[in-house]
Amino acid sequence: MITVSDLSLNFSGTNLFSNVNIKFTPGNCYGVIGANGAGKSTFLKILSGELEPTTGSVSFPQHLRMSVLKQDHYAYDDYTVLEAIIMGNQHLYEVMKEKDAIYMKADFSDEDGIRAGELEGEFAEMGGWEAESDASRMLQGLGLDKEIIDLPMSSLNGNDKVKVLLAQALFGKPEILLLDEPTNHLDIQAVDWLEEFLMDYEGTVIVVSHDRYFLNDVCTHIVDIDFGKIKVYVGNYDFWYESSQLVQRMIKDQNKKNEDKIKELQNFIARFSANKSKSKQATSRKKLIDKLSVEEMPASSRKYPWVGFNIDREPGKEILFVEGLSKTIDGVKVLNNVSFRVNRGDKIAFVADNEIAMTTLFKILMEEIEPDEGSFKWGVSTSQSYFPKDNSAYFNGCSLNICQWLQQYTEEITETYIRGFLGRMLFSGDDIYKEVQVLSGGEKVRCMLSRMMMFGSNVLVMDQPTNHLDLESITAVNNGLIDFKGIILFASHDHQFMQTVANRIIEINEEGITDRLSTYDEFIAFKKEQSNKN
Repeated sequence: MITVSDLSLNFSGTNLFSNVNIKFTPGNCYGVIGANGAGKSTFLKILSGELEPTTGSVSFPQHLRMSVLKQDHYAYDDYTVLEAIIMGNQHLYEVMKEKDAIYMKADFSDEDGIRAGELEGEFAEMGGWEAESDASRMLQGLGLDKEIIDLPMSSLNGNDKVKVLLAQALFGKPEILLLDEPTNHLDIQAVDWLEEFLMDYEGTVIVVSHDRYFLNDVCTHIVDIDFGKIKVYVGNYDFWYESSQLVQRMIKDQNKKNEDKIKELQNFIARFSANKSKSKQATSRKKLIDKLSVEEMPASSRKYPWVGFNIDREPGKEILFVEGLSKTIDGVKVLNNVSFRVNRGDKIAFVADNEIAMTTLFKILMEEIEPDEGSFKWGVSTSQSYFPKDNSAYFNGCSLNICQWLQQYTEEITETYIRGFLGRMLFSGDDIYKEVQVLSGGEKVRCMLSRMMMFGSNVLVMDQPTNHLDLESITAVNNGLIDFKGIILFASHDHQFMQTVANRIIEINEEGITDRLSTYDEFIAFKKEQSNKN
């Protein structure tokens, strides 16, 4: 158990949060959510002891081991993969190194023998002899070859280092896990493995994530940082989101009878509790929700941007023909004889082991680069809007403010119109006069989405549109694309985003493509079936 008592954190005279009193108990997974800048990662740093609070304390029994997902991908470059993983249990690692150092002595004394015997006993008690096989299983679960276990960390690429650091955090059965964005840079199989690991985990998990699908699968509770407070609610993210929206609507409707409010909330709780349970975590969550009272339902001050794409013209039957596209980037052939046809009504999610393949395809389709071979043709009735993965060309060195920047992309240039539009995208007051080159990553994304909404295009090409966004903005973009009446070609790491938007999946691979008319979950099931056959 972790006990947080009377916690507050003050930055430059402003309270980030205050009067926080929480108990985190074993067997539960707590998803920490909040708007960008609310203090999610900061809260985890306080829990881990990396950061001191202004007031209050964090305590847990001395015999419990807390493990934290490290964020510095270069910190272990001087060690092997195996060493880096075992260092997840620092005491075990120290015992192992001291034991090995004694055995390396040329003048092995009686005292050394006694000490070595003590260390051997301690090493065995902590599961040291199984450490290498445990580390190997974790590597394989995360999609890495077990043969890399003796390689230096410095020889791995960035994504593989992330997986090793995750294995380090999970190693040795710690009683408490603190995970900040653990699904970043993980592929589908690795995320699935992590979800299963956490569902069966018996300790306490506290996780920050922007992945709603992940939060829904693993969380028994949501830790909401809002109103300068931190509160804990029973249920996963979807339950928190839907119930908070319901409560907000009821708060605004002051004329509604209290009994009706209670009845609607109770009906909502009962309906959500009836959802299928896929694990013991989900079963536990259902029991907690069953006991939930109306007073424990969340109310949120969150603001959601308005994202909606209207089309100026209905597309015809001919949308896009792609024939034999090939392209080599930095000596690697990322597109190999790619051919497909886009039809009216398609919302296509592109997936690939190599992300550069998807970005390269989109750049070719938007005529930013030329293919080495092949061709493509857009239908004459189509109009395209592009959301690039790297938007720096639109902002770097630009001295325009947000209002002036957006005026470039619309015939309706009055400040009143622009201000109203930007207000719906959460740029209010003097925000619209900020220079675009100094905006945060999330603010730049909201500007790019605003720009796209000005065009009225019937085809949207979007490369990782949810990067840098908070959960509120991701939800708004997600809903906007679900409602969009045109064609979408997109790539995303967000499982729920892909599942709810796409009706067709195209995987770019070494042979060309795999093209399936299906949802994302159906595509994953198909891939697993193919893998089992092989």
